Amino acid sequence: MTENLPPCPECSSVYTYEMGTLLICPECGHEWSPASAEPAGDTGGKMIRDAVGNVLADGDSVTVIKTLKVKGSPTGIKAGTKVRNIRLVDGVDGHDIDCKIDGFGSMQLKSSVVKKS
Repeated sequence: MTENLPPCPECSSVYTYEMGTLLICPECGHEWSPASAEPAGDTGGKMIRDAVGNVLADGDSVTVIKTLKVKGSPTGIKAGTKVRNIRLVDGVDGHDIDCKIDGFGSMQLKSSVVKKS
C-alpha cells in the first residue's frame, strides 16, 4: 500500500481508509468526501460559541447552565458552577472545552452547556 490518504478531519487519525467514493475513519466513524476534505489543523475560521452565542477564547471563565451527571460520582456538576481558565480543544463527541473544576478535577465540557461569565 503506497497510497497516502489524508488524516481524519474530526480526530486527526492516520488510519483512514477508502470505501467507494468516501474516506472513512475507523476510530471515530467520521465519513467524508475527499473533494470536500479541508486541510487538517485548519481551525483558523472556526469559532466556538457558548449556549447563548458568545464567542469563547482560551483563558475565559464560564458558568455551567444546567446540572450535569458525571460518571463515577454520586453528585454531578450543579448549574451555576463557575469554571475558570478554560482551554478550547478539538475534543471527542462535541466536547470542545478542557478545564479543571474544583472538586472534580480535569474534564471536558461541551460549549452548549456553558455561558461566558
